[in-house]
Amino acid sequence: MPTVLRTTAKSVRFDAEMMHVQLSDGREISVPLEWFPRLRDASEEQRSDWRLIGKGVGIHWEQLDEDVSVEALLRC
Repeated sequence: MPTVLRTTAKSVRFDAEMMHVQLSDGREISVPLEWFPRLRDASEEQRSDWRLIGKGVGIHWEQLDEDVSVEALLRC
């Protein structure tokens, strides 16, 4: 059975139009904020208040009640 490499999130940053997620395997995923209306409409302070969940399998924004999984981002 092949070994499955599971990459996780290490950090998150934003610019005016995109969310950038740094992964544990060295890649960076960039996705449009338009895909995540709560993040798009949030203040810079609210966006910066994130934490990793499940040892990096996802990202959670408590103030916004928003969760994003790395697996979902990789499927985009």
